[in-house]
Amino acid sequence: MKLSRSITRIVLGSALVALGAGASMKAPSAAPAPSPLLLNAAGATFPYPIYSKWFTEYNRLHPDTQINYNSIGSGGGIRQLQAGTVDFGASDAPMTDQQLSQNKVPVLHFPTVLGAVVPTYNIEGVSQDLNFTGEALADIFMGKITKWNDPALASVNKGVKLPDTDIVVVHRSDGSGTSFVWTDYLSKVSKEWETKVGRNTSVNWPVGLGGKGNEGVSGLVKQTPGAIGYVELIYALQNKLPFGLVKNSAGVLEKASLAGITAAAAGKSKEIPADFRVSITDAPGKAAYPICSFTYLLIPSKIDDPAKKTAIKDFLHWMLTDGQNDAEGLSYARLPKDVVARELKAIAQIN
Repeated sequence: MKLSRSITRIVLGSALVALGAGASMKAPSAAPAPSPLLLNAAGATFPYPIYSKWFTEYNRLHPDTQINYNSIGSGGGIRQLQAGTVDFGASDAPMTDQQLSQNKVPVLHFPTVLGAVVPTYNIEGVSQDLNFTGEALADIFMGKITKWNDPALASVNKGVKLPDTDIVVVHRSDGSGTSFVWTDYLSKVSKEWETKVGRNTSVNWPVGLGGKGNEGVSGLVKQTPGAIGYVELIYALQNKLPFGLVKNSAGVLEKASLAGITAAAAGKSKEIPADFRVSITDAPGKAAYPICSFTYLLIPSKIDDPAKKTAIKDFLHWMLTDGQNDAEGLSYARLPKDVVARELKAIAQIN
């Protein structure tokens, strides 16, 4: 009996040792990787090409943070920010005092880059860059100039055989910061436009077809003979659309360029207030392109989620420093150094 018990203990002990060895050989289950912090944003189509690049690059550098951006127009971005359905918004037009008063917490404006809005057209048989005065553009978009060979256009395009064809106006159908920049400019150069139509992200257009986003306007112009519309410079370049020169406040015909955008910002630099809400259309200076604008990220001044607050502040710092190096390659002008310095200080206002 003693021998039997000993054998039993040996067998059981061996089994337990084998079981323990098997357990130790089995690799422990890997803990699931934490999900990246997700930030949602929406707004302007004007800066979408560079925002898309920035958000992708920032995620590459910070895999733990992902920024989803919905390019729906400035008006949509402001509405979603006010409704609290996004973490931050984006707009080419600074929010009005009335819009700011409708937010639950104060909103801060952070200029990101500078861009230009250009008149783009589709005229069969015309390959030259056309010249426009501000007054002529206002009259076209009011429906007062209806033919491409109108004297107001012919007089500034000597040597160009403009056809006797109808002008088809194309404008934005959605609430748009690009529309604000365009109508803000037209309001400065035409009292009639300012009185009858005015400046806003959405206006009652006297004539024309509506396209959604810069993409929609550029697409409509490209497929419609006789069309004229307005788009952000990068969309004209990406879609190989011709775009015209515009006479500036000094009487010089200027084609949109990085140098012309920078000159416009320099001409208005003394007017930039502490909250950065400013119009730089029709800026002074012979080298200034007249239809330019800052574009803004709209950031709540109070963010309850500590992780989101930290990520947004870090992204803003990166955008204002390393991110600016991407601007010129996408036909945006980088921010003036003094504006960047002021914005870096303003990040501290986010609590």
